[in-house]
Parts: sequence; structure tokens; C-alpha cells
Amino acid sequence: MAQNIHEDVTATATPSSAQPLVIGGLIAAVVAGAATATVAAVGELAGISLVVGGAPIPVPGFAVLTVIFSAVGLVLALVLARSVRRPRTVFARTTVALTVLSLVPDLLVDAAPATRVLLMLTHVVAAAIVIPAIARRLSA
Repeated sequence: MAQNIHEDVTATATPSSAQPLVIGGLIAAVVAGAATATVAAVGELAGISLVVGGAPIPVPGFAVLTVIFSAVGLVLALVLARSVRRPRTVFARTTVALTVLSLVPDLLVDAAPATRVLLMLTHVVAAAIVIPAIARRLSA
């Protein structure tokens, strides 16, 4: 039995087994980046200010930050795939908790209430795209 466990750990740690995770995660990051930029642009067109703390957030900034933080999530998934017994479960629970925590600054930021809601919506949209895309490529 110990040999089977070792083989399972070795199988998850090989570079070829990480390739679908990396490719899927990067695709999800780009899709989520486009989605959050679209949400921000639609919100702005609907009259919601993108001014936070007196400075406007450019629409492309939503995409850039989404891709960056999605890549951080992908790195987390890669580490978990090699280090924990149930990476899918740990990844999903961790990233959902981090998504909830990411909403706290949006509640506290110096911005109009509609802007705060729009910011929180972009976090939820990104998480709804990236978390399942990465999680389904991790072992259960």
C-alpha cells in the first residue's frame, strides 16, 4: 500500500501531468480577465463610477489584475497538487475563502456604493470562472 501512495504522489508531481492544469489555468485566467474587464466596462457605461480613493481604475486594469491573481491561484494549485492528499478539495476551500476575504477591502474602500458592488462583482465573476476550471484538473 505504501508503494501505491508513493506512485500516486509521484504521478501528480510529474511535469507532463501538470501541463493540462497549467494550460487550463492560463486559459481560465485570460477568460476571467476579459470577463472582469467587460463587467467593469458595462458598469461604467451604465453610469457606475470606477473612481476609487479619488483615482479612476482603468478598465484594462481589471483584466491585468485578474490575470495576475489567477496566476497566483494557479501556482497555489500546482503546489497543492504536489503536497496534499486531496488537492481539489483543499484548493476549492482555500480559494473560496480567499475570494470572500478579497471582498472586504471593496467594502471599506473610499468609493460610491455602486462602485463597491461592481468591484465585488468582478471578484465573484473571476472566481466563478477560474476556481472550477483549475479545480476540475486537480485530483479529488
